[in-house]
Amino acid sequence: MALPKLNVPKYKLKLPSDGRTVNFRPFLVKEEKLLLLATETGQQSDIIEAIKNIIISCTDLTTVEGLATFDIEYLFLNIRCKSVGEMVDVVVTCPDDNVSTVNVSIPLDQIKVKKTRGHKAELKLSDECSITMGYPSLDMFVASNFTGEEDQAVDEIFKMAASCIKTIQDPNQVYECADVPPDEIQEFFDNMNSAQFAMVQKFFDTMPKLTHTIKVTNPNTNVESDVVLEGLASFFA
Repeated sequence: MALPKLNVPKYKLKLPSDGRTVNFRPFLVKEEKLLLLATETGQQSDIIEAIKNIIISCTDLTTVEGLATFDIEYLFLNIRCKSVGEMVDVVVTCPDDNVSTVNVSIPLDQIKVKKTRGHKAELKLSDECSITMGYPSLDMFVASNFTGEEDQAVDEIFKMAASCIKTIQDPNQVYECADVPPDEIQEFFDNMNSAQFAMVQKFFDTMPKLTHTIKVTNPNTNVESDVVLEGLASFFA
């Protein structure tokens, strides 16, 4: 006789980047094991891979490639919220002395992706040239942080920026960057002046972020401060 099947609830969620609706369910014990095993290794790449696999298993998405980092973070946060509870305890360092710590419980269902006013993907570099940017994938973001030397880190930032450009437009044509050799796109970025590349940097600085502001009181100084938590790792520290 076959054992009974357990019912699993289903939920809907809109992706912050484009408003697309994604159906998802809580993760199961077998999927939670993947995350626990990855966490035990301490390797960020293993944790990222586990998160991606859980998202594919628990949603109607067939791939996470092409999803913005903040889409993936927001998706996983909601899956986790429906799986093991809406509250998470984190340890926060008090900003007034950067030494004292406090334990804070955060309601995961209140954490949202914050969009900065004035943020735009279309950047006019000159009177004759404009570009359209896309958001970095999780793999791009992780790659940009796996560097040892400062010069290498700068190089990875340029590579990530170049990999996110979608179109280049001049008065005569719109160039789809997916059809342009990577070395030509890299050369295009290398030929930007400082003001033009600052526009690209502003795009990344102001792109949507998973964020939540909490108030903490330093137990040693009694000073109350606002602490802004950003990124998925901040909510599971």
